[in-house]
Parts: sequence; C-alpha cells; structure tokens
Amino acid sequence: QVQLVESGGGLVQPGGSLRLSCAASGIIFSIYTMGWYRQAPGKQRELVAVIRSGGSTNYADSVKGRFTISRDNAKNTVYLQMNSLKPEDTAVYYCRANSGRLYWGQGTQVTVSS
Repeated sequence: QVQLVESGGGLVQPGGSLRLSCAASGIIFSIYTMGWYRQAPGKQRELVAVIRSGGSTNYADSVKGRFTISRDNAKNTVYLQMNSLKPEDTAVYYCRANSGRLYWGQGTQVTVSS
C-alpha cells in the first residue's frame, strides 16, 4: 500500500519560514520524481517544485529563490524549505510521487498571515 504523508504545515507570519516533509512508503522512492503542489481556495492545483530521481529540480516562477526542494532517499522523504513566505503562498500543499503512476498525499495546510 502506497502512502505519502505530509507534515510541517501551519500558521506563519509574512517573511517567515516553514519546512514541509513528505514521507513515502510502499514505493521504490529513489526512482520516483517527487513534487510539491498547492491549491488555494477557489483556485486550481498548481505545481510548486519537482525533484527528479537524478536530483534535478524545477520551480514555479512564483517561488524561485524562496523555496528549495530536496530529497533524502535513505529516509524516503522529500522536503520543501519555504522562506520569505507571502500571504499568497497560503494553500494546501500536496506531495506527489510520479513514475508513470501517480500517487498523492493528503495535503498539509500552510497559512501565511499576520
């Protein structure tokens, strides 16, 4: 059974930081492209960042220079370090595993507000 479990969300003030984690089980984690997506109220789910099995990364323009995606294959975990957070970063953040088959986590809420 495949499970992706996100953690690390919460309430943070503008300019603050959070680190999201996504722990995977039931898959050969190292071969998967892992991604972080987010969905704000009333909006479509959008890509935030991806990291491929070889370590290459891509980011949405809106988060470049502020967010960093990384992975630890020994721990079957992908991370999203989020710095300089803005109110428009408020969303539910989802982890996705892709190797042709797609798996999603349940999401973790990130709220940026003073």
